[in-house]
Amino acid sequence: MSNTIGISFFVHPALVLILGAMLLPLLRGTARNSAVLGVPILALVALWLLPEGKLWQVQWLDYTLAPLVVDKLSRLFATIFLLMSAVGGLFALGQTSKLEIPAAFLYAGSAVGVTLAGDLVTVFLFWEFMAVGSTLVLWSAGTPGAWSASRRYVAVHLAGGVILFAGVAGQILATGDVGFHAMQVDSLATWLILIGFLINAGAPPLSAWLPDAYPEASWSGTVFLSAFTTKTAVYVLLRGFPGNEILIWVGLFMIFYGIVYALLENDMRRILAYSIVNQVGFMVVGIGIGTEMALNGAAAHAFSHIIYKALLLMSAGAVLAATGKRKCSELGGLFHSMPLTTVCGTIGALAISSFPLTSGFVSKSMVTQAAADGHLQMVWLLLAAASAGVFLHAGIKFPWFVFFQKDSGLRPSDPAPSMRWAMLVFAFLCVALGIWPDPLYALLPYAVDYAPYTAAHVITQLQLLLFSGLAFFVMLNYLKRTPTITLDVDLLWRSVGPAMVRVSGHWLRVVSGGLSQSASRGIVSVSQALSRQRHPDGLLLRSWPTGSMALWVMVMLLAYLALYYLG
Repeated sequence: MSNTIGISFFVHPALVLILGAMLLPLLRGTARNSAVLGVPILALVALWLLPEGKLWQVQWLDYTLAPLVVDKLSRLFATIFLLMSAVGGLFALGQTSKLEIPAAFLYAGSAVGVTLAGDLVTVFLFWEFMAVGSTLVLWSAGTPGAWSASRRYVAVHLAGGVILFAGVAGQILATGDVGFHAMQVDSLATWLILIGFLINAGAPPLSAWLPDAYPEASWSGTVFLSAFTTKTAVYVLLRGFPGNEILIWVGLFMIFYGIVYALLENDMRRILAYSIVNQVGFMVVGIGIGTEMALNGAAAHAFSHIIYKALLLMSAGAVLAATGKRKCSELGGLFHSMPLTTVCGTIGALAISSFPLTSGFVSKSMVTQAAADGHLQMVWLLLAAASAGVFLHAGIKFPWFVFFQKDSGLRPSDPAPSMRWAMLVFAFLCVALGIWPDPLYALLPYAVDYAPYTAAHVITQLQLLLFSGLAFFVMLNYLKRTPTITLDVDLLWRSVGPAMVRVSGHWLRVVSGGLSQSASRGIVSVSQALSRQRHPDGLLLRSWPTGSMALWVMVMLLAYLALYYLG
């Protein structure tokens, strides 16, 4: 059966970024830097020139694939992914690795490909390219820790890819439809698809890959990693499973799981990695609620989260690049010599805490408002408590221990100009979207009828933040960091699993050796017994009387006759 292609003359933004990734290794100096900044902007222009609708269609076997479909939701996520690529590339201009930025562009382009895919086959293909790109970003750090983490990372994502492939194949066989649209979790295939999506979202217990791998990337690599995998998972959940109630409880578990581990952590980038799990939990709750307000809130929060989380990790990356240290117990007092990094990191911390006049306030509040509108009182209370917990671990703990706690004696300067400009761009967006959210609301998939700055909402949020801040300083002696390591589920495949393999391998060798020796002794015994029968007085060579032979012939004939008549 021949395959046919029907493609209108529209440029696919994902392919622009992927082709740019292939071009970058050939360029040097100013040409390379210009391409790093220009390719994502070119892809962003191509995106906004696209009209809404199915723009590419490909006939494959008996199915019609749609690799390029544009609507408000896909344009929103593709826009922030491309913006992240441009500002992340600016931050990483001084990166010595020649692999990292091309790998990041492949990674980002694949994420854009998922958001613009109108069928499950295209989603799966770009999904796997994302795993390749993100693994290469990890490898590019060039450290033993990054190499080990990348192997664990790719193992988890390959397993997730197999689960997703099985679900996609089952769904296509069951329905005959390859379209990517809303589904109900009512079959094995849709359960497998949901599980595959949740693995990339960082849903516990399979979330430990995120804080295990992301902090092992380079000072700039973690910035790229924070933006695409989990938020692409949020996009596909928004597209594929809106209103599935189970996601409310999955999201709530993610929220508190991330808070607890972030409070326990000493590594500044692991704090922020666990915070990703926590923040994605808010988005998953919104998707589970499923109303237009909740879905708008989840999409808006994903958009603002990419910006403020990248800003936080940029400030952490600047500290790491300048000092070579990651532990909060080894840092402190950096505001003396890194004022710009301190200010930008603090703005990111306020935004993640949903402080008024920041982007987090105008996006996360839509999810909590949707819970209130839906009379989900318990969910609303838990989200309010979680907002206080976020302020504890990311809003105060990260900037306090890294920049303001007792002086560590370190006096690094603010980073290179390209890194400073990248932080300033995202710090500006955090504040600008908080003050004037209308441009963000205009991008959302549904019409927005929501005013974030009501007196009740502002006062409630300030009370939560102020009381959680007071609790932090009251309990400061208990929250001081020590050089400890937190144990997560990844202990199973980092230590317990390999130990079990070694022990089982040892016993397998012991049992195999015992069986081999027993078999050898048995063969020797049989061989010796047969050898004895070949002697003149043995069974095979001794002389048999004629009468005995006649008796045995008669017995055999009688047996044959009996079998013949009985048969």
